[in-house]
Order: sequence, then structure tokens, then C-alpha cells
Amino acid sequence: MNLAPNLPDDPALHQLIQLLHEELGFPERKTISLSTSINFDLGCNGADAQHLIETLEEHFTIDFVDFDSYRYFQPDGYDVNLKRKAKGRGAKVPLTIGMLYRAIKAQRWDTEELERP
Repeated sequence: MNLAPNLPDDPALHQLIQLLHEELGFPERKTISLSTSINFDLGCNGADAQHLIETLEEHFTIDFVDFDSYRYFQPDGYDVNLKRKAKGRGAKVPLTIGMLYRAIKAQRWDTEELERP
């Protein structure tokens, strides 16, 4: 695992990185940073994305009430869970490790706040 040297030294971030590594795997030659996108850079979509969000919710007690899966992830074929949660059909937005880390710290998902640079 190749981690960026400027990552915060925080137990919550260490747990998040470990969980993402176990669930998704990290490419050997890619440096993992807060700006790494789990949907674009790591290729997480469809049922894998649904499972990952459920795992994050359980492990970190994040309230994902404002989370729209379809905003970030492409469904694999016809995925009822992702389709039901769809609010828009535009281009996908990167879902970064930094966004997940900030949601863990806040213990809730606030799309508008987390998507701000």
C-alpha cells in the first residue's frame, strides 16, 4: 500500500484506510491520498459500492441520510437499491477518501458540505 506522506495521523483515518484496503484493495502503483476517488480511481461501483456504504455506516456510525448512491456510483445492471435512491441522473461526482474521512469525523453525510473543495 502506497500512502501519501501528508495524510493526517489520525486513528479514524487509519481505520478508514484499512477498511478500504480490505474491501476494495489498492493498486500497487497508485499513491493513496485524501483526494483519491473510490469510484473513479479505485473502480468501486454497483453492488460493491452498496456493500461498502453499508459497511462504513456500521463500522463508523455515520448517518447517511443525505447520501445519494446514484450521484457517485454506476449500478451493475439493474440494482433496485441504487435506483430507488437516485435523485438525479447527471454525470457522476468523485467520492473521495477525504469526503469519507470528514463524514466519519462529523458522524453524518452532508452532501453540500462534503463536496465543497
